Amino acid sequence: MLQDREFFTAKSREIRRLTVASIGDLGVGHLGGCLSVVDVLTVLYYAVMNVDPKNPQMEGRDRLVLSKGHAGPALYAILADKGYFPKEELFTLNRVGTSLPSHCDMLRTPGVDMTTGALGQGLSCAVGMALGSKLKRDGATIYAIIGDGESQEGQIWEAAMYASHKGLDDLIAFTDCNKLQIDGATEEINGLEDLAAKWESFGWFVQRIDGHDHLAILEAITKAKGHGQGKPSMIILDTVKGRGVSFIEQAGVNNHNMPITPEQVQMALAELS
Repeated sequence: MLQDREFFTAKSREIRRLTVASIGDLGVGHLGGCLSVVDVLTVLYYAVMNVDPKNPQMEGRDRLVLSKGHAGPALYAILADKGYFPKEELFTLNRVGTSLPSHCDMLRTPGVDMTTGALGQGLSCAVGMALGSKLKRDGATIYAIIGDGESQEGQIWEAAMYASHKGLDDLIAFTDCNKLQIDGATEEINGLEDLAAKWESFGWFVQRIDGHDHLAILEAITKAKGHGQGKPSMIILDTVKGRGVSFIEQAGVNNHNMPITPEQVQMALAELS
């Protein structure tokens, strides 16, 4: 397990470097929310999900809906590292003619399973995918990542209610609980706690863990898959917005969509090495 922890730590650091470098080349982007989800993405794509970069539309594949679609650059870094497209394309991020818009687009990016960015809608898409997978009996697991600020959207709870009603135990969702959103601290704007109790009251199997502990994430996913039939799963990830780069973490609420200079890029890359 130590070897796994070392692999995950090194891989997450590499993905953070790619994410910062691509956003830094553009000069501005959603650094905070990208960096907070790198660890769960790393565990999913390198240890859990049944996917094939050579066949992105493989029937029966596991699928991810990154409902907080502004974290797309972190997902792009993973997909490039996995071989869905060349890493050089990361430096076309959000430019004219790119296949990598700032928010995820399934029609433009190989490996992206759902277009997202309109907050609150992605979980509903994941619920539809999970229902379809059950009807087809293709054995896929559907994963979704939502934000804590996003969880203030009513559509999240409509999807939660329906997923429980349909017994979608092939759906595993994560809340990136980094405690911040574009306008300030989540608890000051529209508090969510007790978040675990809310999801449990909607009939979900719920766990709450350190969202930067790779082995805890892996264990939680394993537990979610084996908890029994008939319930969707929510794994609440306690995370730090901007995780891994000190000056981005310290920017707090200002790191949601922040400018970054070439000098700051070099500082960040040095810290991540």
